[in-house]
Amino acid sequence: METFLHILIMILIGLFLLWFGFNLFFFAPKNLSVPAFKRKNRSLKPKGEGIPGAPRICPVCSAKLEMGEKVKSSAFPSSNNGADRLMHISGCIYCLEGGRRRVCPVCGTVLQRIEILIARLFEKPGRSHVHVMGCTCCKIQHRTNN
Repeated sequence: METFLHILIMILIGLFLLWFGFNLFFFAPKNLSVPAFKRKNRSLKPKGEGIPGAPRICPVCSAKLEMGEKVKSSAFPSSNNGADRLMHISGCIYCLEGGRRRVCPVCGTVLQRIEILIARLFEKPGRSHVHVMGCTCCKIQHRTNN
């Protein structure tokens, strides 16, 4: 009887430790000071370079964007009620505030902070597509050559 009681106590202690460990790792509070549970560091360092034109990539600096990070842009109304709209793209938080090199994906010119990319926005039900036509420098050169 004594060994049965001893085994039962060990099983209860084991179950309590299992429950405690599960709750610690999966339901930890956000303000817990253990480094593994700290919130993401929102420093101005993107995870790395991305392939231009891929989803969640800044078209100006090619930084990989996290979920929820957005590119600052302005879309204008369509002129002929068509499917495409004119759009000005300024950049993401990393190239506007972080000091990353801003490069035009069309002509390769290094852009100043006030320069923008000119693009077309094609909107379809449930999704949209952006086609970058160039920066203010290469669009002005294109107009003067034609």
